[in-house]
Amino acid sequence: MEPVEIVHFTDAACPWAYSAEPFLTTLRHRYGSGLSWRTVMIGLAESGGDYVRRGYRPERRAPGNARFGRRFGMPMLHAGRARVQGTGRACRAFKSAQRQGDDLAEAFLRELRFGYFTTLDYMDEDDGIANAARRVPGLDVDVVIAGIADAAVEAAYQADRAETRDAANLGPAAIAQGKTADTDGSERFTAPSLVFRRGGRSLTAGGWQLLPAYDVCVANLAPDLAPRPTPEPAELLHGFPFGLTTEEVVCACTGSLEEPDRVGVLETLLGLAFDGTVVRRPLGNDALWVPAAA
Repeated sequence: MEPVEIVHFTDAACPWAYSAEPFLTTLRHRYGSGLSWRTVMIGLAESGGDYVRRGYRPERRAPGNARFGRRFGMPMLHAGRARVQGTGRACRAFKSAQRQGDDLAEAFLRELRFGYFTTLDYMDEDDGIANAARRVPGLDVDVVIAGIADAAVEAAYQADRAETRDAANLGPAAIAQGKTADTDGSERFTAPSLVFRRGGRSLTAGGWQLLPAYDVCVANLAPDLAPRPTPEPAELLHGFPFGLTTEEVVCACTGSLEEPDRVGVLETLLGLAFDGTVVRRPLGNDALWVPAAA
């Protein structure tokens, strides 16, 4: 069966993209190998100065992140940094990590997000990027850092930036919904934007969307692709060796049209941690739950 290709336009520093991780995790579980993913880095700001020129201020980041955390449930550190960070170097680091394998790179992208939102590391500096890379078992940190300056990595990153800024051709539906932006001279996708493709057909879910929007795209392109049943937390975590946040587990373990049972899921996770099935890793104001065998 031909899989549905998902082109995922994102950036490690975008709070909207970070807040949508529970939906993307649920998609990955529901459809498994029926989906093939390709991650494209937006490059929201080459430097912190780019953000400052757009009106961003460091004293606004901690309150803003706290609001995102309360609204969407992903772990946050309720503390601010002394300056605004850029994203270009972290995006290049992700492209460097891809040369060690897509699975490792995707795990690294998650750790870059956690670095931005649950630590005080500067993720536009090599020390902060290296700290994120060290949290990914099997990823060669030195190779990632050295690759940031590699010409091939730079070319791959610039190709991502160009693809992102071709929204007028790739995703006019995103423009129609107001889900694109022009921050540097070209209409670009905002994060996270997903373009679904199969059999010559394409559907765009531009910018932040609710999970049912993604389900509708998959169902229209692949009505023959049946979703997996709603899992229990232990079963879910078995398929995600690098761990999931509490909100990701809640989202993936909630059936269609059901009310999320956050207290019940958390109690289950705590029980799994007590009996050694999973390891609870503190993360911001919450936790990452990692299968014990991982």
